[in-house]
Amino acid sequence: MAKVYSVTQITSYLKGLITRDPLLSFVSVSGELSNVKYHVSGHIYFTLKDEGAQLAGVMFSSDTGGLDFRLAEGMKVNVTGSIGIYDKAGTYQIYARKITKEGRGELYERYLKLKDELEDMGMFADEYKQAIPEYIKRLGVVTASTGAAVRDIINITRRRNPYVEIILYPAKVQGEGAAESVARGIEVLNRTGVDVIIAGRGGGSIEDLWAFNEVIVAEAIFHSRTPVISAVGHETDTTIADFVADLRAPTPSAAAELAVYDYGQYLERLDSYRAELRGAIGNHIVRDRLKLKEAESELKKKRPDAVIAAKKLRLADIENGLRRLMSDKLSENKDHMAESGRRMRDAMHKKQSDRRHSIVIYAEKLKGVSPLEKLTQGYSYVADENGKNIRDASLLSVGDRINIYMLNGRVKSAVTEVDGSYGLNKK
Repeated sequence: MAKVYSVTQITSYLKGLITRDPLLSFVSVSGELSNVKYHVSGHIYFTLKDEGAQLAGVMFSSDTGGLDFRLAEGMKVNVTGSIGIYDKAGTYQIYARKITKEGRGELYERYLKLKDELEDMGMFADEYKQAIPEYIKRLGVVTASTGAAVRDIINITRRRNPYVEIILYPAKVQGEGAAESVARGIEVLNRTGVDVIIAGRGGGSIEDLWAFNEVIVAEAIFHSRTPVISAVGHETDTTIADFVADLRAPTPSAAAELAVYDYGQYLERLDSYRAELRGAIGNHIVRDRLKLKEAESELKKKRPDAVIAAKKLRLADIENGLRRLMSDKLSENKDHMAESGRRMRDAMHKKQSDRRHSIVIYAEKLKGVSPLEKLTQGYSYVADENGKNIRDASLLSVGDRINIYMLNGRVKSAVTEVDGSYGLNKK
């Protein structure tokens, strides 16, 4: 699907095509005036027509100063200007810079013909343009020795830079022999060693400015080894010299502004450069000092005594750390050992208590079976002569020797009678 454009986009596109067309940027159109209207703003609106078509036109108030007659219906004129589009109406029209009566159209024809010829020769090509020097010492001027143009150039040059030398070639800039005079002035100034040349004059009619539309002047500018600034007439005036020159200035005053640098601004820029340079040097010094301190610090670190001192310090830190670690461990072990000792003591005390209790129990049990305990109760212990206990009476015979152990001693006796009828086990 094709892209859809807005009315504004189409109008802007067509306006761009027309604006970029070099033929339509400066063209002269002849025709008959109609619908002439003088607006209260000072603008003049009109229609230019011939047998086959018509063209809307406008001359703004800023351009009407050079108009030396009043436009009227049916008047045949030559309108010089540019073709453009009036967006709001969507129409193309001519923006007039000059309007002359039909009798003057012949000069424009010659102008356009020469313009086309020189353009075809490449004399307007950008690759032949020389750069205007930024700082000049000597300024060459080709213009009349009297008049506003030379005064404006001198005044502006002195104001911007009083140290620039001005070399004036007083040329004839109007009438018979004017073109030859301007061309000769450009050639002479080329031999004086000036840095740039301003060639021009004040405003006037096309006839007044015609010297700057001649081939001889165009060739002198084109072949000049010194850059040339053209400054012919007012801002709306355009001559062949403007197209050939290395730079076009709308007025002689503007040419001086373009050619001569402002010395005050130069000094300010120089001061700015000095401050910037001082700042850069200061920053560089600060950086170098920091680097030097860093290098000194690194050098100190690498000295043997510094290395040894650092190692000693490191070793001392390690030793202190080990001491603290050992102290902490010992403290922990002491606490642990104290706790273990306490637990062991408690266990031993409990064990002793338990043993004591067991001993008491065992003692009571032993007491119950103890022979001594029995002896205290009135019993005695009987043994033979060899100390062997005799528990059975049947084992004794009359006359046997026995030992009778009592609580407080021993009695030796002899058996006189054995009577088994008193036995404890007898039923």
